[in-house]
Amino acid sequence: MLDTLTTSSDKLPVTIITGFLGSGKTTLLNYILQNFDNYKVAVLVNEFGDINIDSQFLTAVEEDMIELTNGCICCTINDNLADAVYRVIERQEQIDYLIVETTGVADPLPIALTFLGADLLDLTQLDAILTVVDAETFMSEAFNSEAANRQLLYGDIILLNKIDLVTETELKTIETHARTIKQGANILRCEYGRVPLSLILDVNFAESGSSQKVLSAPHSRESAHLVNDGFMSMSFQSNRPFATEKFQHFLEYRLPDNVFRAKGVLWFAESPNCHLFQLSGKRFTIGESEWTKTPKTQLVLIGRKLDLLFLQQTLNNCLSKK
Repeated sequence: MLDTLTTSSDKLPVTIITGFLGSGKTTLLNYILQNFDNYKVAVLVNEFGDINIDSQFLTAVEEDMIELTNGCICCTINDNLADAVYRVIERQEQIDYLIVETTGVADPLPIALTFLGADLLDLTQLDAILTVVDAETFMSEAFNSEAANRQLLYGDIILLNKIDLVTETELKTIETHARTIKQGANILRCEYGRVPLSLILDVNFAESGSSQKVLSAPHSRESAHLVNDGFMSMSFQSNRPFATEKFQHFLEYRLPDNVFRAKGVLWFAESPNCHLFQLSGKRFTIGESEWTKTPKTQLVLIGRKLDLLFLQQTLNNCLSKK
């Protein structure tokens, strides 16, 4: 919990949350929203793929903006970060803090530069870039990518998440690797993204020169998504439900090893409820909630060099024939 904000009152403080696929960014985001008491927070989300799944894990969606009971709001970026920021700033009710969650394969540099450019520099203040790292999977060769390295390089604070799933030796190996990429890295260990908010929000890294380091970093006009890093997304939608046993068989025996991340809202023929699905590596969870709209299956798979036709056909075969 934060008692007071130290950031200048005439600028909206901004924190960018970045991190690789399945690292726990949305878990951290939910933790912040639940514990950032007495302040109205705006959250901008922009998930990889053409289905906006992340917003459905937060609360019910109304067009491209969600308003929570505590006065916080969540918006989708829709490919234009600056416009989304202006929508937040121009709201009648003042927002105290802005958090931007990047995609799992995003280079955070172009996002940071948006807030350090002429259009937003007088309206916002970049507070810090938080990089969330999945301690269980980070050292895997599958995740040895330019995107992951750049997220470490530009992170003001590195949150080493899911530390309960690895040994102390493994944690030290990851920390050593992180410090070879970013000397003097500020690393915090955590489980489920739980860390004192005073250590990650309103920390004023911009005033300590972090923003100048970002401005002086080499960059190009490439997309913030490192397409050449080999990552692809596959979006699956259906107005028919899955058969539970068929989908379970898919997860256990047919899911390719090069699928690293998946999330979705699933409809099963055997259940009247909405099922929220998340997969990271080989671990997955399926939760239940009530439908707030017409039942529909929506799923995003993220990986390297995916066989899109195979995945489409295999998921179609999981649909119930009833």
